[in-house]
Amino acid sequence: MPKADKPQSPDVRLQKFIADGGVCSRRAAENLIIQGRVSVNGSVVTELGTKVNPDNDVVYVDDKMVATAGIDKVYVLLNKPRACVTTLSDPEGRKTVMDYIWGIPSRIYPVGRLDYLSEGLLLLTNDGEMANKIMHPRYEVTKVYEVKVFGHVNEGLLAKIRKGVMTEDGLMKPLSVRIIEQLPNKTWLEFRLNEGKNREIRKICEAMELTVDKLRRVAIEGLT
Repeated sequence: MPKADKPQSPDVRLQKFIADGGVCSRRAAENLIIQGRVSVNGSVVTELGTKVNPDNDVVYVDDKMVATAGIDKVYVLLNKPRACVTTLSDPEGRKTVMDYIWGIPSRIYPVGRLDYLSEGLLLLTNDGEMANKIMHPRYEVTKVYEVKVFGHVNEGLLAKIRKGVMTEDGLMKPLSVRIIEQLPNKTWLEFRLNEGKNREIRKICEAMELTVDKLRRVAIEGLT
């Protein structure tokens, strides 16, 4: 009896294929495509809507072939310290989160960002699908932050933050905010976010004339 042909894999978006190959996140892959650093079957592709077939098409990023078959998924939870950047490399020569990772043969990358002076929970992985679900606003993944600000914070100010704060980048509204500890001259607040806008908490605090002394992420959905 003749052997049945193996079913062919469905076409996928190019940026998803690159992310599934552990090169970078899906968003970062979109930038690589736009920059003309990706080729499919020998031709440079800059169109984000391009689809490829994992079984038939050959994809290169910066002259290195991307392979998705047989890649083990790797997940690393890092307690990011202050004074390091959340990138694979830094042109200014500052310490990056990758300086704290070693002994992992797979290429992993940080999911989302914590800014230079922020600290706490950071996920690094080569799982492009998971990275996309954590970063994309439509999945509404809750991230929890503890923020120490100078001075006393009252419920009146918290009520204004809960309604949404107009910043230089538009309206920003946390999922929730509450006081978790009142110190003599400072206040610890807990912020919960599910949109992931750039430096959202710092911009909210700045608009409310609160000076941030420390900011740390303590949870991403069920990860702590």
